[in-house]
Amino acid sequence: MREFILNIKKKKYFKLILFSAIGFISGYLYYYFIGCYNGSCPITSKWYTSSLYGMLIGAIAGFPSIDKKNQAS
Repeated sequence: MREFILNIKKKKYFKLILFSAIGFISGYLYYYFIGCYNGSCPITSKWYTSSLYGMLIGAIAGFPSIDKKNQAS
């Protein structure tokens, strides 16, 4: 099992998956503790919209960047 986890960490998109999962959980927690319950807020009135929006923000933050040392100058 430990080898499996180490192999995942070496993958290119590990950071993207991790940040997306953190964003999804954060979006749900935002809905649960702060969300709008009367339906007037389009993002935070439903748990799935808030969670998916958080996952999108997490994916943007965790998107892999281009390595400058691999670029040909």
